[in-house]
Amino acid sequence: MKMASIITALEAVAPPALQENYDNAGLLTGMPDWDCTGAVVSLDATEDVIEEAISRKCNMVIAHHPIIFKGLKKLNGKNYIERAIIKAIKNDIALYAIHTNLDNVLNGVNGMMAEKLGLKQTRVLAPKTDALCKLVVFVPEAQADKVRDAIFAAGAGHIGNYSQCSFNSQGTGTFTAEKGAHPFIGEVGKPEATAELKIETVFPSWLQAAVLAALRAAHPYEEPAFDIYQLGNSYERAGAGLVGILPEPMEEESFLRYLKEVFALPGLRHSPLRGKQVKLVALCGGAGSFLISNAVAAKADFFITGDMKYHEFFDADGRMVIADVGHYESEQFTIDLIIRLLREKFPTFAALKTGVRTNPVSYFL
Repeated sequence: MKMASIITALEAVAPPALQENYDNAGLLTGMPDWDCTGAVVSLDATEDVIEEAISRKCNMVIAHHPIIFKGLKKLNGKNYIERAIIKAIKNDIALYAIHTNLDNVLNGVNGMMAEKLGLKQTRVLAPKTDALCKLVVFVPEAQADKVRDAIFAAGAGHIGNYSQCSFNSQGTGTFTAEKGAHPFIGEVGKPEATAELKIETVFPSWLQAAVLAALRAAHPYEEPAFDIYQLGNSYERAGAGLVGILPEPMEEESFLRYLKEVFALPGLRHSPLRGKQVKLVALCGGAGSFLISNAVAAKADFFITGDMKYHEFFDADGRMVIADVGHYESEQFTIDLIIRLLREKFPTFAALKTGVRTNPVSYFL
């Protein structure tokens, strides 16, 4: 098993194009063409986790959080980041991070939180914009089905819960094959007019290379005519946070106790209760205060996240309850998610859950 195969499988689920501009997801140390002996999966790639990988004879650590966020000018072991990088490089350990790109997919970090809470009818809280493109391609009518099926197989044509979406209109294509051409229809030097279909469909921008490769492979013309447009539509399958519905409404205090149980919390912080039942729940793994206004706009009864500051609790303003379950605690299920993704793709691959608790926050009870 090559490192590249593992990376490709993970990035098919969480494309690197979906990471935020401040992030540093991807392969941080090591080479894609290395043989992988196994991977330890953790939230953080600390020294202890790297040491664990060495002892378990794994030469890869897959972490949610990148150990490197900013540029390093020196590597002399003066802090935990440099020490972890030095240990990884000295022992040929590949470090791979799958961070905000996994946060920003519907079935990623937030989807795992929603699954644990039993939420139904889930949707992205703040969908991505400028993530969709429209493809317009012109195809002879007899070959239209073949081309359409090929671009759908490459990932085009998804709108909400619908797949293989396209609009097709009839028209006439005209062209003259010049010297050196090998036309599928007509003759060199002779003007040609032929019945064609104009196929229009959408695709996520990060799939452009794959969609165009499929188009060219299936299209009968040696020079297919097509247009690509950037769309302003929001992409409902990717973005920050998530919102869903509880199977049955709960009283607020009962829901708080439920959160403590699901996330195994010694306690949690929350804004004032409202004396209303909890039905619609918004959430964001990690630090999600930037989504407070989105959760309010969605009319959520509760917003679950971590790393809330004192003044941010005021922003609930009686319109919902904010519950801070902790950064690590909100993302703890991400480890199981990554292992699930790897085992579904590579059933015999050694994807091992870390035994190291990397949470830097402790509670004195």
